Amino acid sequence: MTDYIPPALDWVREQVELYESSGGTEGTTLLDTGMPCIVVTHTGNKTGCIRKTPLMRVEVSGSYVLIGSMGGQPKNPVWVYNLRASSDVQIRDKTEVFDMRAREVTDGQERATLWAASVAAYPEYDNYQARTTRKIPVFIAEAR
Repeated sequence: MTDYIPPALDWVREQVELYESSGGTEGTTLLDTGMPCIVVTHTGNKTGCIRKTPLMRVEVSGSYVLIGSMGGQPKNPVWVYNLRASSDVQIRDKTEVFDMRAREVTDGQERATLWAASVAAYPEYDNYQARTTRKIPVFIAEAR
């Protein structure tokens, strides 16, 4: 069995713990925003350990859009590198859990469509992009 490494930030770790321990009946919104979130389970690219990351819930036609915004910080969140190295993920959306495969969408109409859907779900993404010079990574998690 592969070890699980909890998120380093207290509030992120607490969010994942509440979401998971309740079976997806609690902790399903981001802090006090009321905005829905999911938990993405993935494999650490350096450790090979299980990692869990809460992200905003952006669902498009049965797939999930994963935005590597990190609040507009200069660097990508670590999970971006994990998904680039290993695309198999598990998505917990409240009480449902899906085995999925994530792929990065870098250019073109597909990325524009996914970005627009993400901003519609969580308008702060546009502000995050404005804060950074990096192009915020966009992934789509689709059924395996």
